[in-house]
Amino acid sequence: MAKGHSFLNHKLHSLLGLFPIGLFLLFHLTANYQATRGPEAFNQVVGMIENVPFLLAVEFIFIYIPILFHAVYGIYIAFQAKHNVGSFGHFRNHMFLWQRLTGIITLIFVAWHVYETRIQKALGAEVNFDMMTNILSSPLMVVFYTIGILSTVFHFSNGLWSFLVHWGITVGPRSQRFATYLTMGIFVIVSLIGLRAMSAFIL
Repeated sequence: MAKGHSFLNHKLHSLLGLFPIGLFLLFHLTANYQATRGPEAFNQVVGMIENVPFLLAVEFIFIYIPILFHAVYGIYIAFQAKHNVGSFGHFRNHMFLWQRLTGIITLIFVAWHVYETRIQKALGAEVNFDMMTNILSSPLMVVFYTIGILSTVFHFSNGLWSFLVHWGITVGPRSQRFATYLTMGIFVIVSLIGLRAMSAFIL
């Protein structure tokens, strides 16, 4: 029974990493990218999001609760995993280790980002271009956000590779090699979008 629950939890953890968390990441970075068109464009996108009916309920059901489960179970996996990079220096062993490390970094980054934006909004602040400009006015925060963005995108991209394997989509070495190239390409493209969006707030 315990093994059955573990199997289901692994499947759910993998699935939530892509749907809806991964899709939300892509949407969030794409929305932020509008800042490259100027403050008005970014604020307009934020306004459209803020006007979504039952926004708080939508955020909890499709974002916060899935992220919470994914994070808690991910931490459990990270501490249960036996890393063998020192014994077997294969590419995938290193990627396995980096997946766990970026998971921890991403959790810290996301928690801080939510505190600086959504929680501050609940306390009366307005989420807009000026808010992000103020956050990124510190060089330390620019470094923190750069690491956070790269970590989050890597965790998503490499997690996509794991999803394809665990769900039986890429079975053989050839398909898994192709998936590696594909997911690393996604990492580069999405990272550039995220970093370019961040740079738009740095004045």
